[in-house]
Amino acid sequence: MQTIISASRRTDIAAFYSEWLINRVRAGYCEVPNPVNPKQVCRVSLKPDDVAAIVFWTRNPKPLMRYLDELDSRGLRYYFQYTVLNNPREIDPKVPGVADALSTFKRLAERIGPGRVIWRYDPIFFTTVTQPSFHVDSYSSIADALRGFTFKSVISIVDIYNKIRRRVEALSRQGIWPMECNEAELGRTMVEMVSAAKRNNMEITSCAEQIDLSRYGVKPGKCVDDDLIFKVFNINVNHKKDPAQRIACGCVVSRDIGAYDSCLFNCAYCYATSSMAHALVRFKSHEQTGPSLIPYNAE
Repeated sequence: MQTIISASRRTDIAAFYSEWLINRVRAGYCEVPNPVNPKQVCRVSLKPDDVAAIVFWTRNPKPLMRYLDELDSRGLRYYFQYTVLNNPREIDPKVPGVADALSTFKRLAERIGPGRVIWRYDPIFFTTVTQPSFHVDSYSSIADALRGFTFKSVISIVDIYNKIRRRVEALSRQGIWPMECNEAELGRTMVEMVSAAKRNNMEITSCAEQIDLSRYGVKPGKCVDDDLIFKVFNINVNHKKDPAQRIACGCVVSRDIGAYDSCLFNCAYCYATSSMAHALVRFKSHEQTGPSLIPYNAE
């Protein structure tokens, strides 16, 4: 059975490591240290005959787009999970602005087709400056702009993990505090988002969401999606739920080739980065021709 490659939940390979990726595609493999035990290294084939599809997770696919012709010529199949939000810079300090992100999204969809570019409005981070009304307006505006450029939207509500508490607490020094929605507020927010998705011909699903949003019209989804891969590429893949993911995650089995603490976007809510300083150190250790994204001994 061919493998689905996740590139990557752990970092933004498309934005920061596209040259490394194409070098590994040319080599036919990459090496992936175990995040828990870096001395345990796995070799992952990137040969077209071994890869069912690549799932790219990104805030900025622009650096990767120059390599799409080569990926196509090698017979590699891929689709994008593309996050477009419009949070204040205090929350998303280094991502492309929403106008730039929308422009890139449209060019990508025109290049590979709207069925292969999934719009993520994820995570929804409720704060004193991004209240429910902010997210309703922001989601609706982006959905209207992306009409015809995607058929699917993915949402989830932020989880405040221990590793990001320091960054979230730093927001309070800028006058921004996390807030929780009561059930009525959450319901109104979801209903408005579902309405915006429907009027723009988009399916809306949730990502690894423990809260039951189906009562508002948001069904649980799969970001690494066996059904989508069959529909778009006519490829049958392993239908088993990935046991390495959270219980609420519906994704099927894949192999992630990324590395934690290596993304430089510094989003306040990101679970994949413990600190910007750590990410910078690891990014500087990166070798574009190296077998693994980050050398095994990088600190």
